[in-house]
Amino acid sequence: MTQTGPMTAMTKQMQECVNACMATHTVCEETLSSCMSMEAGQSHMRIMRALMDCSEMTRMCADMMMRRSPLSAEMCAMCAKACDMCVEACMSMPDDPQMKRCADACRRCAEMCRAMAGASM
Repeated sequence: MTQTGPMTAMTKQMQECVNACMATHTVCEETLSSCMSMEAGQSHMRIMRALMDCSEMTRMCADMMMRRSPLSAEMCAMCAKACDMCVEACMSMPDDPQMKRCADACRRCAEMCRAMAGASM
């Protein structure tokens, strides 16, 4: 897994995935803030952990794609998994509009990351 040659321009697919990761990072942080103001319980702790994991994973994934890391494909696969876990956690509160918004962003990001994990970067 060595990076050779000059850095190539990002593909449209890669740029869209970076954008989805950054948008998801933002909405996860907003949702985490919203969740902190709710009454704490075991279910909220599970949701908050999923939000934190997803937020960090999406930010790191975007960073790695932007610098063309040779680990990008593996990171995209892990990012998709973190997003899937966040969707599941957020959907445990389907009537909360912020949780729904976060789950929607995570679904889109997971889909794009799965596609990038299978693409050669």
